[in-house]
Amino acid sequence: MAMAWICHPDLGEKPWKRLTAKWNASILCSVEQPALFDPSRPWTVTDLTRYLRQLLESDGQLQGIWVQGEVSNLARPASGHLYFTLKDAGAALRCVVWKSAAARLRFQPEDGMAIEVHGSLSVYEAGGQYQLYADSLRPAGEGALYQEYLRLKDKLEAEGLFDPTRRRPIPAWPHRIGIVTSPSGAALHDMLNTIRRRFPLVEVILAASPVQGDEAPLALIEGLRALNRIAAPDVILLARGGGSIEDLWAFNDEHLVRAIRESAAPVITGIGHETDFTLADFAADLQAPTPTAAAELATPLTVLGLRASVAELSHKSSRWMVQLFEEQRTLLGGEQDRLGLASPQRRVQTERQRLDERGRRASAALGHCLEIASERLKGLDNRLRSLSPSAVLNRGYSIVTRRLDGRLVSRVLQVQKGDELKVRVQDGEFESRVSGDE
Repeated sequence: MAMAWICHPDLGEKPWKRLTAKWNASILCSVEQPALFDPSRPWTVTDLTRYLRQLLESDGQLQGIWVQGEVSNLARPASGHLYFTLKDAGAALRCVVWKSAAARLRFQPEDGMAIEVHGSLSVYEAGGQYQLYADSLRPAGEGALYQEYLRLKDKLEAEGLFDPTRRRPIPAWPHRIGIVTSPSGAALHDMLNTIRRRFPLVEVILAASPVQGDEAPLALIEGLRALNRIAAPDVILLARGGGSIEDLWAFNDEHLVRAIRESAAPVITGIGHETDFTLADFAADLQAPTPTAAAELATPLTVLGLRASVAELSHKSSRWMVQLFEEQRTLLGGEQDRLGLASPQRRVQTERQRLDERGRRASAALGHCLEIASERLKGLDNRLRSLSPSAVLNRGYSIVTRRLDGRLVSRVLQVQKGDELKVRVQDGEFESRVSGDE
């Protein structure tokens, strides 16, 4: 197997801007007066609130949406549910995560954290406010690149760049294969081993290029063009190993997609793992799930190749089955959501929230009542103390009783000359005798 290299000239200060993604979502809803209410009579609060709840829940755009904001007023009551407010500079939205969904969260939100919340809008009738009933949370920004990916995909697909009828056939017996990838990555090593094992007579020419980072899209484009201009290969492999959506973002570049369609030689992509799909894959003449598979598709079938092809078909069928299952699971999830909206469970969930709120109110009211009762008891105690005989004695008064029968003497007519009396004062008592006639 012959091997050649194409070295790129220094890109210097060539202008290049990586596409960035900004996700802005707005929802426009038009509400008309319902026909089932007589406009001449006023609405009840219950009827109006219930109508608004039904209106929100019947709007498909408001079910299963992502909303981004900052967490505030986070509450974790003993019931296991989560309550918090999602806010930005201009508005605030109350959110509820039921206990079952809270148990499945990948991370726990905290006040001040910027997050994206997935859920459905409805109205909490008892409080008269609309809420987002959330089932999933993720850190803010995780979905921005995916939104940009979908935007570019729709744009390029509308231009016909992904049209299957524009794909060129792959030659069965190539004499020269071009490869655009990183010279230091494992993907190149795997592709060279595969080509050497399957078809050692072919000539391989490498156009070295970075495969991630801001400079990668332009370098990949230059590699494709250099191979077509200098080497004129029968087929070109555009490949790299797996990674996150950020690592593979260079292969979602709009200019790279156009360069693939402009290539004189057909292009086979082998980018990432089996579950990774980039815009370059949709534009290529043939898409392989891995770099190794791309090398196999570019070389003629041998006995080993036939076995590998059978295995590849098995992998593809498994992948499509997984995708089919995911699609059916998504459809089933939608049906479950619609069933949930009509289920008594929604009433139970509302009553759960009502119970949590009443519990908090009852606790606060009980504390307030206890404080009032305590202050009242203090006042009564002070009054009793001021009215007690001891308090009267402390002010200089005394209590006089007859020694004979212990009766209280409150008037002069109650005693006669010679009667013995007991006189009680602040610090004790003493005896006395009536000596005068008056």
